Amino acid sequence: GERFEASARYEAEESGELDLARSPALPGGSFSGLEPMGLLWALQPQVPFKRLVKRDVQTPLRLQLKVFEGHGPLPGQLLAQAQHEWVFMRDGAQRVPVREGRIRATLFLPPGDGPFPGIIDLYGVGGGLPEYRACLLANHGFAVLALAYYGYEDLPKNMEEFHLEYFEEAIDFMLRHKQIKGPGIGLLGISKGGDLCISMASFLKGITATALINGSVANVGGTLRYKDVTIPPLGFDLNRLKVNDAGIADIFDLLNNPLEGPSSQSFIPLEKAECHFLFIVGQEDRNWKSEFFAVEGSKRLQAHGKEKPQIIRYPGTGHYIEPPFFPMCAASMHKLVGKPVAWGGQPKAHFEAQADAWQHIQAFFHKHLSGRPPGVSNKL
Repeated sequence: GERFEASARYEAEESGELDLARSPALPGGSFSGLEPMGLLWALQPQVPFKRLVKRDVQTPLRLQLKVFEGHGPLPGQLLAQAQHEWVFMRDGAQRVPVREGRIRATLFLPPGDGPFPGIIDLYGVGGGLPEYRACLLANHGFAVLALAYYGYEDLPKNMEEFHLEYFEEAIDFMLRHKQIKGPGIGLLGISKGGDLCISMASFLKGITATALINGSVANVGGTLRYKDVTIPPLGFDLNRLKVNDAGIADIFDLLNNPLEGPSSQSFIPLEKAECHFLFIVGQEDRNWKSEFFAVEGSKRLQAHGKEKPQIIRYPGTGHYIEPPFFPMCAASMHKLVGKPVAWGGQPKAHFEAQADAWQHIQAFFHKHLSGRPPGVSNKL
């Protein structure tokens, strides 16, 4: 129900044609220069602090394109318009709501009989059940379980405690499913979902590959419990929170250092994991120190004789690295902070990083779950 807009000024060719791959945008719009995808990466919400997500993947996202005459402050005569539909679910793909035991999730299955490599997908502190990344990833041959873990139906309303037994149930569900290829599955998590994926990989069996998007190697937000193990949340100091004149908070320095003093108890023992790791890092992430977390996680793994994880760094890129073609969100409401926070990043660099990271994530999971390089048919 929210509207996002971008505009650009162009001079058409003598024939009247306008090819965005050849024609640079003139100064005065949302961007300038030769930017064929600029109208997407420059999209901004009409209502401040909104982030573009897709709540219902069964309907398309509609992009209305309009061409007006002139470059004045007000639109001139409407010359042409068209509507583009971004369809999320491929023909033949299946969306299967899962309410088995305590699990509250949605499973996306590609067309065909399978079995398919399986992935569990986790989002961050917003709670609920975001499905769009899982749905889009399933279009590339993976069976993906979008898993809610709080703030949804009868799940806990807040993040005071996380019980890994819940996530263990989800792994067991995936490995039992007849259309999911074993012997292990993959994990994909962003933000808080990232450190939950590290915790799952560290304590639970059946995980082959774990990809993290701007995740933490320390437990954040609530106490983590599994059997007789308890990991406290990483502490923070509200005095380190900064708020600018626009009321946007910078929480980059809020968390304590997980290498120092009592805070070290929050560091997740990822050296216990028996899986491959991929860290996707936005180097302008203002939510927390993602690059520092990735580097310290790598050091810890190698110090215990484990495989060095793959770390991919993206300059000019902020916290919410989404699937391709979602515009960068500069700032939005943070559920725990209670006010809008800056996520960091530059729109064009962030947009390009999303497209590149999406390819690396697929290649990583194909390599470790399918046993074949991406783009290679498994048919003779």
